[in-house]
Amino acid sequence: MKPPHRRSVLHLAVGAVVVSVVSRLARAQDYPLRPVRILVGFSAGGTNDIVARLIAQWLTERLGQQVVVENRPGANSNIAVEAIVRAPGDGYTLGLVGIANVLNAALAEKPGFDLHRDIAMVAGLNRSPLVLEVNPAVPVNDITAFIAHASANPGRITMASYGSGSISHVAGELFKAATGTEMLHVPYRGSAPMLTDLLGGQVQAAFDNLPASVEHIRAGKLRALAVTTATRSATLPEIPSLSELLPGYDASAFFGIGAPRNTPAEIVERLNEAINAGLRDPRMKARLLELGGAPLILSSAAFAKLIDDEIEKWGKVIKIAGIKPQ
Repeated sequence: MKPPHRRSVLHLAVGAVVVSVVSRLARAQDYPLRPVRILVGFSAGGTNDIVARLIAQWLTERLGQQVVVENRPGANSNIAVEAIVRAPGDGYTLGLVGIANVLNAALAEKPGFDLHRDIAMVAGLNRSPLVLEVNPAVPVNDITAFIAHASANPGRITMASYGSGSISHVAGELFKAATGTEMLHVPYRGSAPMLTDLLGGQVQAAFDNLPASVEHIRAGKLRALAVTTATRSATLPEIPSLSELLPGYDASAFFGIGAPRNTPAEIVERLNEAINAGLRDPRMKARLLELGGAPLILSSAAFAKLIDDEIEKWGKVIKIAGIKPQ
């Protein structure tokens, strides 16, 4: 029997590649064929949940299949992310991934999964600043005066956070390192109890999510000194960014969509395009602004890089500050 001609073998190989590519593209074009779920590692009603439901509604209309949100709170959202990791990589299980998971990864000594290895980053969703705020009894009206006041009273200013190892906490540690100030960290179990004591004067200052504090600021019950994103927030445009005084300072709460690691690239790309189209919609942008945030429009690769960069950045801050898992 004569061996196959080299050109015939080449044609067969090329044909197999073409069939494979066409098959993958067809699968992405047909996707989804049944309902898709988005796992959210927080209780219903918060910013993460609200934005997830907004994008789920958009994707339902855009993709022609029901996209539903499932809340799986617990372990600072690790329970939901572990469920994503274990799910089939077929595009029908997605989930929120963001700053909480970044800090979990930077803090955990023996994590149950690798955020970089086990999750395919699909798209960004929302980015919102924290706000450095004080009780009005604190005798400062701007960030320069606050730094001077903290420097003159080392260890006597209480800096509250909504949890040890949270973005609220590490933003404060980054601020202390950047300004050379010493303040007493007071951790709470969530933003709500922290705000109660800040409003009551039991603690003096805090870094909080802007959406949670903005109405207290507008009512004059809290005094905003600065926001923590690289630029000013459209929600409070009169409040300066910390980066105006401390170049390079940036500490924001962000999240997006992830999927199991072996989800086909064509499905990831289709979802990325659909989500980014939603984030560009004027109604969606307006709703995110109402929530104190802004659309985080990124390619899947850029969102993955953001996650990796933030893990590295906050890992250094956590090490310097000596923060341990709780």
